[in-house]
Amino acid sequence: MNLIPLHKQRGLTLIELIVALVVGVTAIAGIYQMFIVQSRAYVVQDQVIEVQQNIRSAMEILVRDIRMAGFDYDNSTSSVKIEDFKPGAPYLVSGNSITVWYEIYRPGPPLVSEVHEVRYALNNTDLERRLNINGVTQLNEVLLENVVDFELTCGIDGRIGFENTQDGIVDQWVNCATVNNNQDKVIAVRVALTTRPAQNDAQDDRFQNISPRTLNSTIALRNLSIKKL
Repeated sequence: MNLIPLHKQRGLTLIELIVALVVGVTAIAGIYQMFIVQSRAYVVQDQVIEVQQNIRSAMEILVRDIRMAGFDYDNSTSSVKIEDFKPGAPYLVSGNSITVWYEIYRPGPPLVSEVHEVRYALNNTDLERRLNINGVTQLNEVLLENVVDFELTCGIDGRIGFENTQDGIVDQWVNCATVNNNQDKVIAVRVALTTRPAQNDAQDDRFQNISPRTLNSTIALRNLSIKKL
């Protein structure tokens, strides 16, 4: 067996050990920083996806209600009429709010004949949906939170009471806040809905650089396009 003298045995010097530690710490710090960046990106992307899903869901419900404006089941078995609750045009537009009236009819059994009054309005940053059935409030809910803008543009087709001005085609698009509900016949509505992720912590800057998400829809009031008012 060959023995190596102690003075010829090699090991790590203090400088080599320090260098190794610095390299190791630097590598670990880099990996940790990459983890933090990826984690932040994941959280932000998850919030963006949630916002997009929420705005789509809210728009689907809103489109369904507005599209039904003016539907009235003309049958002797229908026990209610829209005129019983809303004389004149079955809609009301005012600034950043819109209310529509329509009938829900199911022959059953049991037979269902209800006039639904649905109002959408922006309350601070909440888009609210209020539902009245046969004149009685049934539901008042926040449909979408963190709304930046809720813009309504109305398509006008002539004047109410002047059938010769109505041809079922939009003559002009105007801000719904300028519509005369007793004079202008609205047959379509453009909705622009803008929202952004919630930022509950003012010190959290992860969502500051995320641009708001906007969804646009043009809704034809199909029951009114063919009906003279």
